[in-house]
Amino acid sequence: MKTHHLQIEYDYSFDLYGMVTAARDYKLAWALNRLLDLRLTRQKDLCFDLLDKDRLIIANYRHLTEHSEVRLFRNRGLGGHTLKKPFLLPDIKEYDYVLQITGAMQQLHPQELIRNLMRAPLVQYVKQLDPLTLKFKENLIF
Repeated sequence: MKTHHLQIEYDYSFDLYGMVTAARDYKLAWALNRLLDLRLTRQKDLCFDLLDKDRLIIANYRHLTEHSEVRLFRNRGLGGHTLKKPFLLPDIKEYDYVLQITGAMQQLHPQELIRNLMRAPLVQYVKQLDPLTLKFKENLIF
């Protein structure tokens, strides 16, 4: 009997930034809205049902325009969980939040965007990340 394998090529053409901050997700979204002239709004939490019958729930904010999309994710799962790695992206667990930018807003120079993000008093550190180097990059495909 012949077996067939499904090969899927995902599109990782987005900019990704890791942010370190002790702020709550709604405060960070509010600060980014004011700083970058966005309208990040809370979306339904992302829910990953895992094999060991546990569930990873991630806070999710989104700003959508005709030409671009900005998403803010909390990297650590919400609520009480018994997971060993309760992260959206376990390979960058030192970052508290992940900012994903797709479309026209990608035209911003990364260093300029990082400088703008660092102007927020809540943000301690920001780094641009290459999604292709992440082991769990599929968690960012929706």
